[in-house]
Amino acid sequence: MIVIDDIIMDNKDSENYVALGSFDGLHSGHLSLVKKTVQVAKEKNGKSMVFTYKNHPKTLVKPESAPKLIMDLETKLKYLEEENVDIVVLRSFTKEFMSVSAEDFIKLLCVDYNVKGIIVGFNFRFGYKNLGDVKLLEDLQGKYGYKLYVMEPYTYNGDVISSTRIRKSILEGDVKEASKMLSKPYLIKGKVIHGKKLGRTIGFPTANLEFDSKIIIPDKGVYYTNVEYNNKTYKGITSVGYNPTVNGQQLTIETYILDFDDTIYGQELKVYFIERIREEIKFNSLDELVKQIKKDENFAKDREIVI
Repeated sequence: MIVIDDIIMDNKDSENYVALGSFDGLHSGHLSLVKKTVQVAKEKNGKSMVFTYKNHPKTLVKPESAPKLIMDLETKLKYLEEENVDIVVLRSFTKEFMSVSAEDFIKLLCVDYNVKGIIVGFNFRFGYKNLGDVKLLEDLQGKYGYKLYVMEPYTYNGDVISSTRIRKSILEGDVKEASKMLSKPYLIKGKVIHGKKLGRTIGFPTANLEFDSKIIIPDKGVYYTNVEYNNKTYKGITSVGYNPTVNGQQLTIETYILDFDDTIYGQELKVYFIERIREEIKFNSLDELVKQIKKDENFAKDREIVI
């Protein structure tokens, strides 16, 4: 897969078929667009392309209300490659780019990226002040020589899947529901950093994760997770919260990895949230905490690795 980062294409030999969107989280609705794009490109002997932004548009338009990210860029690119996308165009959403008119945006796609087909969702809007819509894309097909494909709404449990809906599920701790809409378990990754090291003193050493503040964090509680390290996947118990039993003051994401005893400070972990076990509890003693963690461990042992 070729990634074109803030530049126009040098080689315009291929005819390209592009999926458009911010692809925040790359949920099942987005993936239906991507799969359609790959299918059309193959049928037309062209290349499949995804055009998206490095930063969420709201970080520029309304920074105070910019949403937390569901997926980091590296993960998004990995998943797009798994879908056999040929080309990903990454553009920075800047003030200059924000001022591009809807028609000029279409022209940019067709001239700079040799686009011959455009695939969008039913409610796609674009261009200056979001004045461009599906109707405009339909009207300009002849002028710019592309074919438009519009995808119907992608629903789950009777409602359209959206990044807003997925965010709500994650914030409420319903990671199982969020994962059904994402098509993959919700992922947080980061380096393992030194913590209080309390876990090792009670027989449950935990990996304390340094996480990106731009990423959305599930509600406080304890979760069954799958943990990927060094190309192997393990069962895990992940606590998101403030460690109230020991009067913690800072939000932490700590994971006890089953059947694992390596020292991994400074190494990257990928923590996939599968389902919530329980809410965060302040115990009266460490003994009570240990008893509960053993119950959590048994819960995890009874679950499958799904990654």
